[in-house]
Formats: sequence, structure tokens, C-alpha cells
Amino acid sequence: MDPDFVERRRVGLENFLLRVASHSVLSNDKILYHFLTEADSRIKALSATFRVKNPDKRFTEMKLYSDELQSLTSQLLRVRARVADRLYGVYKVHGNYGRVFSEWSALEKEMGDGLQSAGHHMDAYAASVDDMLEEEEHYADQLKEYLFYAEALRAVCRKHELTQYELETASSDLISKKQQREELATGMVRTFSFKGMTNKLFGQETPEQREAKLSLLEEQIVQGEETVTEKTVECEEYVKGAWVDMQRFKEQKDRDLREALIGYAVMQISMCKKGIQVWTNAKDCFHKM
Repeated sequence: MDPDFVERRRVGLENFLLRVASHSVLSNDKILYHFLTEADSRIKALSATFRVKNPDKRFTEMKLYSDELQSLTSQLLRVRARVADRLYGVYKVHGNYGRVFSEWSALEKEMGDGLQSAGHHMDAYAASVDDMLEEEEHYADQLKEYLFYAEALRAVCRKHELTQYELETASSDLISKKQQREELATGMVRTFSFKGMTNKLFGQETPEQREAKLSLLEEQIVQGEETVTEKTVECEEYVKGAWVDMQRFKEQKDRDLREALIGYAVMQISMCKKGIQVWTNAKDCFHKM
């Protein structure tokens, strides 16, 4: 969409069409005439990407923010999953301590009770991981919600881009129609167009044809002005409403993530304290042997 590049392509297309038109056979071909009369509307319909000329900076920044938020949340969840897998293995391995201490207690008369008690503590510690991971999954689910939140933000930004694009397209079309009216009225073509190329190839229009086209253009300009007004109002209302909602959800997100992360930290602290308590109990058991 670089202006210099577009201009070079425009000049190249015009030169190509002039060469084709100078050909004795091709200049009378129905396909060429159809292309020159229909291509303008077809090309407009082929735009698959929305190139907004005047994007709202706030929505652009919010779109970038949502991309980063989703990326960082995904990374955090992947780290959590790896840590949870490691912890599950560590906890379950403690069950081996319980089995070994229980078997060992059968060999020792004086030490047997202490070893047996220590084994029970280890078994209880190993079993506690299931409840711990279930609680941890609860916090993970809270974080996962913000993957969808980030995607919803992007959808809002895309909707704004589409609305803005439609407004800009309607405005551009209106300017084009007014320019066509001026060219028809004065007989001066200032820019390249398929219509101008058609005139070069097939001759000028009659006064009656020009009047009919001027009348049609006047109607289209009135419709275009109404469309621009409607699209302007639609865009302004969407921006106003969407921005209020986005700020409200942002505040809610700050509260939710703060609570989820604090809760996750408290759970990890509790888990570590439980591990300390288990080994403290085991130490007391060993002292009593």
C-alpha cells in the first residue's frame, strides 16, 4: 500500500492496457471491454485485509496489549503445569519413604514404633498432593479465563478496525463520486481511472449520456453522504461504548489476577509449610526411637 509502489503499478497497468488497446484484434475483444467496465468494482470487492488509514491509537495499543497478555498468560500456565508435574512426582515419591519405613519397622523392636509413625506421616504427605493439585487447578482456571479475555479484547479491536475501515471506505467513495461529477461537468480527467481509459479506447460520451451519468452521480452522492453520516455515528458510538467496557474489564482483570496470584502464592506457602511439618513430625518420631 506504499503510495510510490501503488503509483508505479498504476503506470504499469495503464501502459499495459494501452498496448493491448493498440492491438488490432485485442482492442475489439469483448473480454477487454468487460474488464475495463467491470474491473473497478471487482477490485474493490477483492480487498481481504482492512488497511485502516486513521486507526484509533488507544485501540492499537490495546490490541498489542492483548497479544502480550495472552502470550504471557500462556507462558505462566505452561510453567505452572511443569512445576505441578514435578511436584506430583516429588510428593508421590515420599510414599516410598512410607513403605520403606514401614517395612523397616518390622525388623526393629526398639525403633519399630518410631519408624512406623514416620512412615504414616510420609504416606499422608504423599496422598495430600491430590487435594493440593485440585486446589492449584482452580487458580489455573482463573488464569485461563484471561486467555479468553485477551482474545475478546482482540475481537473488540478487530470490530473497531472494521467499523473504521467501512467509514473510511464510504468517505473515499464519496470523494471519488464528487470528483467524477466534477470531471463530467468540466470534461477534465485529472487521475487515472478505468472510465477514463474506456473513453480513450472507445470515444467520448454524448451530452445525453453525460447528463444521465451526472444525474445518477448526484443521487449516489446524496446516498454516499447519508452513508458517511451513518458510519460516522456508528463508529463514534462503538468507540465510546467499547472503550468504557474495556476499561471496566481492565479494572476487573486487575482485581481478579491480583486475587488469583495472591491465592496461588498462599497455597504454595501452605504446601511448603505442610512439607516442613511432615519432616518435623518425622524428626520427632526419630527422636523417640
